[in-house]
Amino acid sequence: MTSETDTPPPVRPHSDARQSGQLPEHISVWAELADLDHELGHIDVDVAGHTVRTRVLRAGSGPDLILLHGTGGHLEAYARDLAGLAADFRVTAYDMVGHGWSDLPDTPYTIDVLTAHLIGVMNELGIPRAHLSGESLGGWVAAWAAAHHPARVDRLVLNTPGNIANKPEVMARLRESTMAAVRNADDQTVRRRVEFLFHHKEMVTDELVDLRRAVYTRPGFIRAITNTLVLQDPEVRKDYAWDPAWVGRITAPTLLLWTDHDPTGGLDEAETLLGWLRDARLHVITDAGHWPQWEKVTAFLAAHHDFLILRKDPV
Repeated sequence: MTSETDTPPPVRPHSDARQSGQLPEHISVWAELADLDHELGHIDVDVAGHTVRTRVLRAGSGPDLILLHGTGGHLEAYARDLAGLAADFRVTAYDMVGHGWSDLPDTPYTIDVLTAHLIGVMNELGIPRAHLSGESLGGWVAAWAAAHHPARVDRLVLNTPGNIANKPEVMARLRESTMAAVRNADDQTVRRRVEFLFHHKEMVTDELVDLRRAVYTRPGFIRAITNTLVLQDPEVRKDYAWDPAWVGRITAPTLLLWTDHDPTGGLDEAETLLGWLRDARLHVITDAGHWPQWEKVTAFLAAHHDFLILRKDPV
């Protein structure tokens, strides 16, 4: 197990930066992409009897790397990492079915449906095999894909995959906080939901909150998030819950990317996964919460580079 301690300081709040005459480390999603050649568009993917118009961002060249966001999220979750990853990979980030600005068909977004969407995205883009890096719900989908479609997955990064122990109290907290933010999508409730993802809550910008509000207020999104949160119902979840019976089928070399302040699961759950997986290693990014890809960009990029390119344990 390794940890990352030499990490950059938190993003300076915009007001402090203005007063000091300095630009903040992070200005906006667009600023992160400003000097990155990329393509943003939509593809049609057949999922569970629906044709799902799917928003996709692609950049870079090299081995294929697909990024999967978490519950209620969207591809901008990786805005701070795309340029760094595109230096080594052909990066694809997309909005999962029922999320972001992809279509919102009225069907439960269970793990098999989300995985079918992932495989459909790969088929439409002509990606026979890829590295997968998934955060939270995205990690669950990536792991399920690696277990059930092993020929499509090269290496696997599970980034704070969340609640491996299937704790009812964690499910309830996620369900209640998300539904509250979607039903009453004002600044305060949505900000509280986004802050849940961060150890350094001062890094939550107005732009991040407003992006989530824009998603949460899409027509039909209350129904869509209800279809997503079926996974927080123990009766539905039991068919897809983290379990050695299917996790043990994963043959892809796997990096467990954990943090020391993840609100959804501690290092004990990472150790559980290490015991279930055939070929796995654990890397801990310190001083971060559920979104290390945003809070600790240097550490996040280095871990991916070492594991996916140099094929060694991150240091």
